[in-house]
Amino acid sequence: MNLEKLFHLKENRTDVKTEVMAGITTFMTMAYILAVNPNILSITGMDSGAVFTATALASMIATLFMAAFANYPFVLAPGMGLNAYFAYTVVLQMEYSWQTALAAVFMEGLIFIVLSLTNVREAIFNAIPMNLKHAVSVGIGLFIAFIGLQNAKVVVGSSTLVSLYSFKGSVEKGLFFSEGITVVLAIVGILITGILLIRNVKGNILWGILITWALGILCQLTGLYRINPDIGCYSLLPDFSGGISVPSLAPTLMKLDFKGILSLDFFVVMFAFLFVDLFDTLGTLIGVASKANMLDEEGRLPRIKGALMADAVGTSLGAVLGTSTTTTFVESASGVAEGGRTGLTAVTAAILFGLSLFLSPVFLAIPFFATAPALVIVGFLMMTSITKIDFSDYTEALPAYITITAMPFMYSISEGIAMGVISYVVLNLVTGRAAGKKVSGHAVSPLMYVLAVLFVFKYIML
Repeated sequence: MNLEKLFHLKENRTDVKTEVMAGITTFMTMAYILAVNPNILSITGMDSGAVFTATALASMIATLFMAAFANYPFVLAPGMGLNAYFAYTVVLQMEYSWQTALAAVFMEGLIFIVLSLTNVREAIFNAIPMNLKHAVSVGIGLFIAFIGLQNAKVVVGSSTLVSLYSFKGSVEKGLFFSEGITVVLAIVGILITGILLIRNVKGNILWGILITWALGILCQLTGLYRINPDIGCYSLLPDFSGGISVPSLAPTLMKLDFKGILSLDFFVVMFAFLFVDLFDTLGTLIGVASKANMLDEEGRLPRIKGALMADAVGTSLGAVLGTSTTTTFVESASGVAEGGRTGLTAVTAAILFGLSLFLSPVFLAIPFFATAPALVIVGFLMMTSITKIDFSDYTEALPAYITITAMPFMYSISEGIAMGVISYVVLNLVTGRAAGKKVSGHAVSPLMYVLAVLFVFKYIML
């Protein structure tokens, strides 16, 4: 197999070793979805083993589509946030069956395929101004750093909304040697990964994950870390006591229920999936591609149609297998930060998702505190795009600032884009600057006005 011919490595200024390392890194930062997704969806009554298999298969196949359709280093998996909406809102609150919820995800994917074929999604991507695209990259950086700190419990909920983890409190409650020590390890891991980054060690993010995990295992073996399942502190050692086997997919495979698809409520559910997935995907593509300098001089992403199609097909396929919306993962930024530039990065990650079916005890043993440093450091790398934003023009800078702050504060990539688009249109329109703006060689795109109206409508109606 001629990898050069398949992935155009020299043209993208990369090599096989860099791409493989990037794929491994991306997979390692995303492996948590293999544990988290079954936990979340199982509260709806879905079989957790089947959801695990569906998650791994959907991730593998959709990521291979990304490599085949677009030759990009982006990796796909069932999205965080969308799985919570599926379980907690659609099934538990709205009282739809999980089978009907899967049908809504499937239909959303079909609509996505049509939108991708008709260039609607591509047009939306190209209509967003360059400064907002850079802002999306920065906002995602802050957002994923925040997720990493939360996952590791460095940042916790408190009376002030969020605060630093209380080590004194953990000692008083007798939790330091279970929960508290993992917070220490996460902070140490951030410093270790930072040192590796500064010293320009190849694969620094991946090494950061592995070293932090190894330190955790050492703490467990020496008694510094004590297992306490009641607070989510499990063994850090892979458990092969059940042998190597792939959980059956039968309980969720093709269990979609289309009975209620003509109801207004079903349309609202489907639209919500569609809306969040569309702008989370666009936000991820914009942010990661901007950081990797993949956008052309007009701020466009070449071959975006293939990337969007992979996302759309992956969503419908994932629903058939038995999982919530499959989408492009922001953690792809970790592989890009490692130098990943082509579909070989995606293929590497896809192969690892396939292998995870047989080696699930290993991947499920990687704790949040070990992947948190990767997310924090990648957040820093993505934040450097802030230097590309034009702060001399307030009609550009203010919407960029709003986009950046909205993502972590509202805990949503799509909300950040919504706030950015609305503020960009309003500020430029009211100040009379809109007509003079140049985006891709034209005045502000009419599509920006359409998006702003749709976003406002969403906030009024949903």
